[in-house]
Amino acid sequence: MNGKNRNDIKPGLRVNITQKQDQRTGKLTSGVVKDILTTSPFHSRGIKVRLTTGEVGRVQEIVETGQEVTGRG
Repeated sequence: MNGKNRNDIKPGLRVNITQKQDQRTGKLTSGVVKDILTTSPFHSRGIKVRLTTGEVGRVQEIVETGQEVTGRG
């Protein structure tokens, strides 16, 4: 699932974000959503969030939907 729709993102979700300084390289930072910063329901480059670590960036992918997923493969 991508991170372009605000309704898909909730606090506590594990996501991969791209921080502003990493936009050129595309480096992803993994973390847990603390706050949703984008107010619009959709953003073409990803919804902006603050992670529990304080890092801010746009969601590139949702890693976990809040429920533990087992048996992937």
